[in-house]
Amino acid sequence: MTSAMPTAVPTGAQAQRPLTMCGPDFPFAYDDYLSHPAGLGEVPPEYHGTEVAVIGGGLSGIVTAYELMKMGLRPVIYEAGEIGGRMRTSRDPSWPEGVTAEMGAMRFPTSSTSLFHYISKTGLETTPFPNPLAPDTPSTVVDLKGESSYAHTPEELPEVYQQVARAWDRTLEEGARQSEMQQAIRERDTARMKEIWNELIPRLDDQTFYGFLCNSPAFSSFRHREIFGQVGFGTGGWDTDFPNSILEVLRITYTGADDDHLSIVGGCQQLPQRLWRHAPDKLVYWPQGTTLADLHGGTPRPAVTRLARTAPDTREENAGHTASAPNNITVTDSAGAIRTYRAAVFTGQSWMLLSKIACDENLLPMRHWNAVERTHYMESSKLFVPVDRPFWRDTDPATGRDTMSMTLTDRMTRATYLLDENKASGPATICLSYTWCDDSLKWLPLPVNERMNVMLDSLGQIYPGVDIRSHIVGDPVTVSWEAEPYFLGAFKANLPGHYRYQRRLFTHFKQDRLEEQYRGLFLAGDDISWTAGWAEGAVQTALNAVWGVMNHFGGASDPANPGPGDRFDELAPLELPED
Repeated sequence: MTSAMPTAVPTGAQAQRPLTMCGPDFPFAYDDYLSHPAGLGEVPPEYHGTEVAVIGGGLSGIVTAYELMKMGLRPVIYEAGEIGGRMRTSRDPSWPEGVTAEMGAMRFPTSSTSLFHYISKTGLETTPFPNPLAPDTPSTVVDLKGESSYAHTPEELPEVYQQVARAWDRTLEEGARQSEMQQAIRERDTARMKEIWNELIPRLDDQTFYGFLCNSPAFSSFRHREIFGQVGFGTGGWDTDFPNSILEVLRITYTGADDDHLSIVGGCQQLPQRLWRHAPDKLVYWPQGTTLADLHGGTPRPAVTRLARTAPDTREENAGHTASAPNNITVTDSAGAIRTYRAAVFTGQSWMLLSKIACDENLLPMRHWNAVERTHYMESSKLFVPVDRPFWRDTDPATGRDTMSMTLTDRMTRATYLLDENKASGPATICLSYTWCDDSLKWLPLPVNERMNVMLDSLGQIYPGVDIRSHIVGDPVTVSWEAEPYFLGAFKANLPGHYRYQRRLFTHFKQDRLEEQYRGLFLAGDDISWTAGWAEGAVQTALNAVWGVMNHFGGASDPANPGPGDRFDELAPLELPED
């Protein structure tokens, strides 16, 4: 476990059955669906070679396009920047060769089993990520209110931290039936998962994370709640999530999403970029060896500027191709090109439909537009510097401790990560600060060098004898995702009362209950998922959209491998009343 606080480790039969991010809202086994030899399904041969617009070249868009290509359709990817989206690996020209910075996604829980299907397919290597107090993290310093604690394991922290950890475990058990849910997930007992979760949703939908803590007798102490907010569990402090719905947090704790993280050696952007160039083993219609890059001449279409509904092509109707004819989607891109498609998948962040792209109102039903407008995004910032070597592994002769450690603090930096992928003596990277929400907004007005200077001053208070600046060998790089024009935030995080909105967005791929005029455009991406901020959610919603497009063209899953739409009625998320 990589918890900043100690948590119970399952034993016996449970320990042999790993948690997966097959979450309680829609407990469909995407990993089994992907690995089944029957494949994901097929479309009628008359549609082979038909173009489908895929808007957004992040992980969700690339997975969508890759699987549609395998079915014999022709995905046309639109991307405003580089292939990868928030799987963004950066390297400044001033940096030493081979040193990179993960500006977006950087750590992936082993419970992300659908994601790891593609990581394995593309031959990428992984390595443990140095989260606080993780087994492969050399050491951790927790610095609160000017007092620092040095530890290698959770048990080495002062007793007050043990008290907070026990309070959190008790709160999850008494307030959310944590162990029951995790056992059901391990056993893939979908009926039990839904029984537990469907009882909790109406009771907790209006509750914040902080309110959930305050209602627990285990967290009656403000001091314990404050420490928990600063140090948290898994990846560190969670007080920036306190205003969010407790349902968002429970989805993470249930599925082990904040534990046992791996990073991708050489950078996570390799995953979508390799899929872009990957020739599937099994292809329909296209010649063996065909890749997405081949279908695009090596370059995706540029940014989308307008989406519109257009009249059907009557010639296609007369030819018997009526599946999507009444609902064609016309796409205008930044180069001025206008192309019309029988189906389209939008995988960018939803707010793009409100701000960067001119949209016909009839693209979505009004209740779905309302859900898009109510989407709540988290702000997030990072700053990285390259250093000459992993100097933090040096032993301080005065204390016998590591010179510097993975650091959690209530100071401006909040979380500092020491990234030495190969544990070598050559250049390495420090993420000087990783922050969220209000903590991220504090950095927003500052240019990159001012940010770095404030961060170095803050860390200097924790490590007064360490000259970090002397080891820096290149320019700092930074990102504030709320200021990125094609993202507008880091990821979705629902507020209390938002469950109904999220359900509308997630279930949009199952369009048989939509009026015909609203069909043919599908939503995907991690903010459409129940687990936004995790790449697994991007993959799962991509697979939902693939099923939706296949069904839209009159295709079907193999009976031996039913898809998410085929099992929808059995597994559908609870529908709360709206009166």
